[in-house]
Amino acid sequence: MDVQVWTYLLVGITFAIYIGIAIWSRAGSTKEFYVAGGGVSPLANGMATAADWMSAASFISMAGIISFAGYDGAVYLMGWTGGYVLLALLLAPYLRKFGKFTVPDFIGDRYYSNTARTVAVICALFVSFTYVAGQMRGVGVVFSRFLEVDINTGVYIGMAIVFFYAVLGGMKGITYTQVAQYVILIFAFMVPAIFISIQLTGNPIPQFGFGSTVTGSETYLLDKLNGLHLELGFAEYTSGSKSMIDVFFITAALMVGTAGLPHVIVRFFTVPKVKDARLSAGYALVFIAILYTTAPAVAAFARTNLIETVSNNSYSSMPEWFSNWEKTGLLTFDDKNNDGAIQYVADSERNELTIDRDIMVLANPEIAQLPNWVIALVAAGGLAAALSTAAGLLLVISSSVSHDLVKKQISPNMTDSTELWIARGSAFVAVVVAGYFGINPPGFVAAVVALAFGLAAASFFPAIILGIFYQRMNKQGAIAGMISGLSVTLFYMITYKFNAFGETTSADWWFGISPEGFGTVGMIVNFIVSFIVSSMTPPPPQHVMDIVDDIRFPRGAGTATEIH
Repeated sequence: MDVQVWTYLLVGITFAIYIGIAIWSRAGSTKEFYVAGGGVSPLANGMATAADWMSAASFISMAGIISFAGYDGAVYLMGWTGGYVLLALLLAPYLRKFGKFTVPDFIGDRYYSNTARTVAVICALFVSFTYVAGQMRGVGVVFSRFLEVDINTGVYIGMAIVFFYAVLGGMKGITYTQVAQYVILIFAFMVPAIFISIQLTGNPIPQFGFGSTVTGSETYLLDKLNGLHLELGFAEYTSGSKSMIDVFFITAALMVGTAGLPHVIVRFFTVPKVKDARLSAGYALVFIAILYTTAPAVAAFARTNLIETVSNNSYSSMPEWFSNWEKTGLLTFDDKNNDGAIQYVADSERNELTIDRDIMVLANPEIAQLPNWVIALVAAGGLAAALSTAAGLLLVISSSVSHDLVKKQISPNMTDSTELWIARGSAFVAVVVAGYFGINPPGFVAAVVALAFGLAAASFFPAIILGIFYQRMNKQGAIAGMISGLSVTLFYMITYKFNAFGETTSADWWFGISPEGFGTVGMIVNFIVSFIVSSMTPPPPQHVMDIVDDIRFPRGAGTATEIH
């Protein structure tokens, strides 16, 4: 069977599984809709958390960035991996002990203020919509190539699927769907990696193949890749060009942004006990590590095969995968000297090939001439990664509106069934908005996601960490900190990423810090403003300080506070 038939078959089977799970596990109450009834096992929750966490950026775009940027791309790997460790050890058990199932709910109760809750809702919407734009873009990229539809149509199909199981099943449906999606995405990522590792190095373990010699040669793979880069005028693959300050700030923004991501935090409320929250965080870390330790190897394999396939070869002799990706507009060839040969070089004046880095993982099996079923499997895995995270984000958006805005502030006496309908309606609106951003994305997947992490770092992280560990932090400090951190970060991103106030270059960046790393500055501003304002205003009530004392000692043997 050809690739398209295999893709229809595998994607159709996986979509049928997702829809079947949603029907089987549909939510009948707000507690099931928001936190899956609080009865998910740690192992299942660990797999669901891994799928929720490993988005299209992890599956599709991270290895793509590393394959082009080399050493510089490692900031994404370090930041996202370290960030999950920070979340699992520093925040998850304490938030679970508090017993609220959304970040705005925690902030509203901890800071005894509906104003703080509303600011947190606004921050959650900014973060979630920015993040979900990257996921829908990933869905469109996969569909446009493997099902041979345009990117917009691919986004529409993805919207329909994620709407069905997110709106019908809520967190209960999403959780068990994400368990299936983790199995699919990790299998789809590892199978081609193992195949190509054997092809290039003879070693079946990609992590070891990454540091091995090329088959039939004494040359190490990375040495060969460095040589190919230098021949074409690119910087050495294993050397970095980013300034140390930018590397530090991007890594820090990704790390603390991870710890403030509302769609990941909510996963720790779906287990029965605080002890289970810690255990599921450990499981998730193991499941995440499988993909994250493989990604650098996949990046190096893809980059080596790509350069050897296209560089100085004639356009007419290119294999079928080349023309297939050309049709999507994500790979373009401009024969500037009309000689029919592809000039792929660093010099932009002479370079004739433009490659969207988001295609590298998806095109990798085709470039390596792997079996058609492997190529189709990667498409199914990419969709699983994008849809799993999109569903988690949509739930955050719907719960922020229905629970934290409407239920907690506008109509506190509404019935459970009314709140459930409002949550589903909010999810529908969120799907439509997410689809728009997927069709009109502000950049490639990982860059868009990096902006979301920066916003989370600048807004949520200080409020959460101070809410847990600093008794004296009051509502005035938290509100002022969140507003100032989010505002300065948004201003910087709009100015220097989207050029809203005129064309800018990296020379205009403050202190040489890129927009992707500026969330760290926003976080520092948030902390400073929070401390100053809280020290100049009255301390929080005694009962709030008692709550802070209680959540700092999450006893694993006991059941967490009942959710109201």
